[in-house]
Amino acid sequence: MPATVRVAAATEVAKGTAISVEVDGVPLAVVHTDDDEFHAVHDECSHATIPLSEGEVDGCTLECWLHGSRFDLRTGEPTGLPATEPVAVFPVEIRDGDIYVDLNPSNGVKKP
Repeated sequence: MPATVRVAAATEVAKGTAISVEVDGVPLAVVHTDDDEFHAVHDECSHATIPLSEGEVDGCTLECWLHGSRFDLRTGEPTGLPATEPVAVFPVEIRDGDIYVDLNPSNGVKKP
């Protein structure tokens, strides 16, 4: 399987929201921020086994709905407790209106 794969059409992810996709067994939260940027992170909070795609997008952060852990979408670093470990961040590219994700994490966090 190629490292970069199409995951969705850009129109499928409204601004300020996240969707969940699974690629090669890896769950991803694909996020469209209000500044019209797209991000992809591992779709599981590092604190609890909760899909981050069900959380709230606020600027360039994604908040887990269960305990309120927040993650920077650019780095994967937690910006709010109780999470203390980062989540994997995956490079995103928009091509011809489609979202492509590179399945090699850009922040050094290993894929689960």
